[in-house]
Parts: sequence; structure tokens; C-alpha cells
Amino acid sequence: MTSLDKPTEDAQQDSRAVTEAALFEAFGGVRGMVETVVPGLLFVTIFTINKDLHWSAIAALGVSLLLVVVRLVKRDTVKHAFSGVFGVAFGVVFAMMTGNAKDFYLPGMLYTLGLAIAYIVTTLAGVPLIGLILGPVFKENLSWRTRNPGRKKAYAKASWAWGLILLAKCAVLFPLYWWADTTKFGWILIALKIPPFLLAVWLTWVFLAKAPAPIDVFAEMEAEEKAEKERAAAAEGNETTAGRHRRGA
Repeated sequence: MTSLDKPTEDAQQDSRAVTEAALFEAFGGVRGMVETVVPGLLFVTIFTINKDLHWSAIAALGVSLLLVVVRLVKRDTVKHAFSGVFGVAFGVVFAMMTGNAKDFYLPGMLYTLGLAIAYIVTTLAGVPLIGLILGPVFKENLSWRTRNPGRKKAYAKASWAWGLILLAKCAVLFPLYWWADTTKFGWILIALKIPPFLLAVWLTWVFLAKAPAPIDVFAEMEAEEKAEKERAAAAEGNETTAGRHRRGA
């Protein structure tokens, strides 16, 4: 590791604050969690009251679109709200096609299972998924893979945590999908929406807060570009001075 690769002492001290901000940005914070929970909560609430799949689905999709509109009006980032709309839309399509209200939750469950497998497989492959997600947020891109082994280790631990927590969640939900009635299953799924997520985020924060600070590759590129311009200007100045000497001779 070169001197450029070694995190500064000040950067180490700021690691916790930077990690908190990055996790908040990457996962949407409190508002992102609300936007994730509200459509499913509305769906199961309406279905519990009147057992009407049609109106439950319309309400869930409608509130998802409303959340996107609110973000657009406030000119906030819409990636989390849009992902919620797509998830709800797939759920509505599945439920309407089968006529089974439980299928509203099936696309999200399959996505969770696929994500759990992705976390584990990428970690085994030496490219932990959480590092790919957070690397650009920390402005380190993939520098952690070769230049910051302590950080790579932290990303691997965090990815294992995400993968195992999501697998545990799937181990609870998939049997219930077959055995529980729609109302009970919906409420259990809502109850399991946030706690596993918060646990995974907290463990990620713990692992990264103790890891070496990220290497800001963008700052390095800017510094290198500035140095290159200074070298070019110095070389041009030397050529001009040499030319004057030759003309004077």
C-alpha cells in the first residue's frame, strides 16, 4: 500500500459520520422505509376489512404512485419510490392473474431470495455486493478490492450479514406463504419488513465504522489531473525560456 492508499488520521476519525451518511443515502433512510412499508400495509389493511383483492391492489398501487409524485414535486431523488412502484405493480399483476391475494407479495419474496443469494455468491467470488453498492457512494469505486484490504474484509462481512439475514427472512415467509391464510400472512410479512433491514444496516455500519477509511479515487484523479497540468505548464515555460536564450544568442 502506497502513501496515497493509506487513509489519513482525520479520515479515520470521520469514518463513522461518513458511513452513517452513505448508508442513509444508499438505503433511503426513514423516508425510504416508509415508502417501502406503506403500500403493503394499505393492501393488507383493506383486504383484512373487506376481502376485496381488486380495491386492495388499486389502493396499494395508487399510494405508491402518490409517493413518487410527492418526491417529484419536492424535487427529491425518486429511485426508492420508483423501485416501490415497480414492486407493487408486479405484485398487483401476479395477484390479479391468479386471483390469490397472497400472490401480491410473491414478487417481493422472490426478489428478497434472489438478493440474498446475490450477496452470498458475490462475496464468495471476492466481489461482495455491498461493496459494489456503497463504493460509488463513498467515492472509492472498486479501489477497496486491491488497495484497501481491510475495507474489502468489512464489505465481505457486511454482505454475509445481509445474505444470511435475508435467507432467514425467506425461511420464515415461504412456508407461511403456503400454510397461512392471506390476512395472517400479510400482517406477518409487514411485521418482518423493517426489523431485518435495520439489523442488516446496523451490522453494516458496525463493520464499516471499524474499517479503514475509503480511498477517494475522485480526489486522486483530480489531484493527478492538476499535477499533470502543472507539469505541462512548467514544460511549456521551460521551452519558452530556452527559445528566448537561443534567440538572444
